[in-house]
Amino acid sequence: MPFIDSKVSVKTTPEQRKELKEKLGQAIAILPGKSERWLMIDLADEQEMYMAGNADSPCAYISVNLYGEADKSSYEKMTAELTKIYGDILGIAPDRMYVKYIGSYDWGWNGSNF
Repeated sequence: MPFIDSKVSVKTTPEQRKELKEKLGQAIAILPGKSERWLMIDLADEQEMYMAGNADSPCAYISVNLYGEADKSSYEKMTAELTKIYGDILGIAPDRMYVKYIGSYDWGWNGSNF
């Protein structure tokens, strides 16, 4: 049950959102036991965001919420891939992104909890 909550300061096109969705769907497999089959994504663009006190350059906040947890090595690989994806597609520099991982076993779906 991964959920990627993505907030970016730039405006995105439908083509960029489609490419982000596809690339994130592939990238989630970096985390053991995760796949696009259960992936939910929120792509919020044109957010008023400040990093280091300014909004002069594009920035992004990406939260990866997981059922369970992954190991630090997987998180490192995922962060590298996410910063590459957002850099390639939206032109956001890696030092203007934060990536947060949240693991929990308290997830509900289809009227009950796992």
